[in-house]
Amino acid sequence: MQDYKSSLSDASSRKFETFSYLPPMTPEQTRKQIEYIVSKGWNPGIEHTEPENAAGNYWYMWKLPMFGETDVDAILDEIEACHVAHPGNHVRLLGFDNFSQSAGAAMVIHRGETV
Repeated sequence: MQDYKSSLSDASSRKFETFSYLPPMTPEQTRKQIEYIVSKGWNPGIEHTEPENAAGNYWYMWKLPMFGETDVDAILDEIEACHVAHPGNHVRLLGFDNFSQSAGAAMVIHRGETV
């Protein structure tokens, strides 16, 4: 078992959700994750926050969740639009499950720069 060196005082070391413990996803891997979210019937939602605030529960919502969206390219375009509008922020994608009333998936797609 490996201990991941992560601390609140070092924003660049912080981990978020399961995928942050893995190497960054390639564009193809990101697409596959979005395809999975869509295949489950989950609603994509995009959020962002400053790296120093990412440990908190509150992230800013990028527009409304994309209710019923099944076009992977449209979801990728919105993720990129959020990243362009907030280049210094972390940007994450959530898959909201209507039935369990929870997020079935959550992953940071873009990591903002830490100071």
